[in-house]
Amino acid sequence: MTARVVFYGAISLDGYLADKTDHLEWLYHQPGGELVPYEEFYQAIDYTMMGRRTYDVVKRDVPEEKLYPEKENYVFSHSEFLVDDNIQLVHKSPIEFINDLPDDKTVWVVGGGALLKPIIEAKLIDEWWIQIVPTLLGEGIPLFLPQQTPQTLQLIDTKQYGQFVQLHLKKSTS
Repeated sequence: MTARVVFYGAISLDGYLADKTDHLEWLYHQPGGELVPYEEFYQAIDYTMMGRRTYDVVKRDVPEEKLYPEKENYVFSHSEFLVDDNIQLVHKSPIEFINDLPDDKTVWVVGGGALLKPIIEAKLIDEWWIQIVPTLLGEGIPLFLPQQTPQTLQLIDTKQYGQFVQLHLKKSTS
């Protein structure tokens, strides 16, 4: 048994987390984003984990704030770099990291696609909350990279928040 692993995030209709220059302006100006129940989700997690690229994008967009100050936060990177004092740098595999977490905790995989790929292939994502925005970026940073392990998920719920549609999915038990 491992910690509960969840993904929560918004993508364009064509599946991108960010545009081709790692920017999120297309997302920030969508009507309804303020209605998405992020705070409820955030209160239910214990840890965050993200890749170096995601960390850099979030720090660029919100430089004056510490990321997720009430949580234990981990950034995965193959190299050393400076992070906020509430962030721990991790050099081991995300699978090994998740397997070492306590069973009674929840970890949010903030992003991105390169960090998610091995976690998805290991079938470790227990729940997904994906907000889809009706924007076609054409190219950018994809949520899903090519996978070797097909998976079927169970649709739990869909909700509309302004221009956002949220899919809530769980790992299939079959």
